[in-house]
Amino acid sequence: MSKRYRFAIILVLMAICFFFLLPSLRWYIMVPKDRQTLALESREQIKVYASRAAQEDFDRLFRLAQAGEDLPPEFAFLEKRAKRIYRESRQKAPGHWDAKTVLGAFASRKEALDAVETEYREKIFALKDLQKNAVQLGLDLSGGLSIVLQADLNALQERLGRSLNDADREDAINRALEVLNNRIDRFGLTEPVIRRQGQDQIYVEIPGTADPERINSIIMGKGGLAFHMVDSEAAEAFNLYYNQHPTGTFDLEGNLIDPSIVPADVNILGVYIKDRYGLDEFTGYTAVKKEVGLDGNHIQSAVVDRNNLDGKPEVTFMLDSEGGEIFYKLTSANVGKPLAIILDDRVKSQATISNPIRDAVLLTGFGLDEANNIALTLRTAALPVELEVANQQSIGASLGEDTIRQGLYALLGGIVVVMFFMLIYYKVSGINAIVAQILNFYFMFSILSAFNFTLTLPSIAGFILTIGMAVDANVIIFERMKEELRLGKGRKAVVDAGFDKAFWAIMDSNITTFIAALFLSQLGSGPIQGFAVSLAIGVFSSVFTSLFVSRLIFDFGTDVLHSKRVSVSWRIK
Repeated sequence: MSKRYRFAIILVLMAICFFFLLPSLRWYIMVPKDRQTLALESREQIKVYASRAAQEDFDRLFRLAQAGEDLPPEFAFLEKRAKRIYRESRQKAPGHWDAKTVLGAFASRKEALDAVETEYREKIFALKDLQKNAVQLGLDLSGGLSIVLQADLNALQERLGRSLNDADREDAINRALEVLNNRIDRFGLTEPVIRRQGQDQIYVEIPGTADPERINSIIMGKGGLAFHMVDSEAAEAFNLYYNQHPTGTFDLEGNLIDPSIVPADVNILGVYIKDRYGLDEFTGYTAVKKEVGLDGNHIQSAVVDRNNLDGKPEVTFMLDSEGGEIFYKLTSANVGKPLAIILDDRVKSQATISNPIRDAVLLTGFGLDEANNIALTLRTAALPVELEVANQQSIGASLGEDTIRQGLYALLGGIVVVMFFMLIYYKVSGINAIVAQILNFYFMFSILSAFNFTLTLPSIAGFILTIGMAVDANVIIFERMKEELRLGKGRKAVVDAGFDKAFWAIMDSNITTFIAALFLSQLGSGPIQGFAVSLAIGVFSSVFTSLFVSRLIFDFGTDVLHSKRVSVSWRIK
């Protein structure tokens, strides 16, 4: 392959790696610390912040409008929105845009306030997306919580009324893992590490600042998903009573003060929909039968499709054989009546039964985002086994910062010492090794960012080990070159023979290392797995830079710079 094509390949790879590395660079270098902290907050906290900041900005803007002041540069987004409003309404836009004319473009105070809040919300969620695409820091580098959860399999056995076999235990723990992933991610926390530990335990690591009480509320929620029939008459009667007695219907604990206003077999539950922040928003009350129509644990899968006729989204979920029989009897007896999907005592969705249903259930009448949320709820919300906190530890962020600093010192110190040795011992050829080493680290961290790997202290140790491995390949090549120089060969023959004779020695050593890393990544867990992944990445990257990049640099010196000798030893002239 010609030098031009090899150089082009390297440039293309560097560009691709920069694309993958850019989110990490932007997040850790360009985003201020206070904005990082805000982006890592829960959705509830972001909602409070955005609402408060939007109100403050709107009040300031209103005062500027009353004073006839110009629009500050930070409100340029409102000017764009105002121009779009005029354009869509086909009205003539003002010749000069100040605070008063911009506010005048909105139909109401609420619409202008919503526009300001939307700007805050979108910017913070954009930072959240940026953080998810950046290299993640593990618990040992960023601090956070370490929790061990114990599954109560005895309670599950009592609930099912039969002995559990190995398949039942395996399924219960695996589904609990999926539920926890959904719950923790729903609250906008940094990507957690959730994995099985032993036969009946789940290990959870949540990097970053996290409130232990709030995490407990996420993990310990019952996760009860069930289908209940809606009592329309009782719901209508209750809402009429509630509108007449808004403050005298419930006590401080949310219980009915007068239980006689609804039938004894009915519960009053709140109906919730997702708001713009992805949080549950209360919309009213409804009455549902206390008797569970179908337990959510009978759901096997749930997917979102589009209707072939109108293209509208619809949710289809499949039931197991037992659940299919139960649901068929339920829907056969209640055709034309509404059915409620209830999660943690909240009504998430309601649908009218049009005909008896056995195995495949079709839900319609909502948008795509809501359809995806419902499918995710059906698929993961029902916690099949109760979990208890067996152990919980909190690691401070300051300890993580110290670990990062020490790890970087070790990493940079190793690089500097190795590069200094290569430069002194191998003269000009040492520069070749230094360039290859720099590219090696560039490629490694780019791969780490591309696959959203979590950077931990063992991962840093793997990268430090890669320093020696990458230089070892250059040492083998340079020593082969010395042997050829002693035979009196010219530069091109020395370079060709050095790389050719060193090729299989380098490949053999790196292949065996990769096999070891592969087994560690598959059989190990936690820190061992992180070390193995970084080591495997380093193997690929170091082989490429040592054999491909380094060879191109030597060939460039031979064919372009027309060098006659190889400067690789002080003893060989």
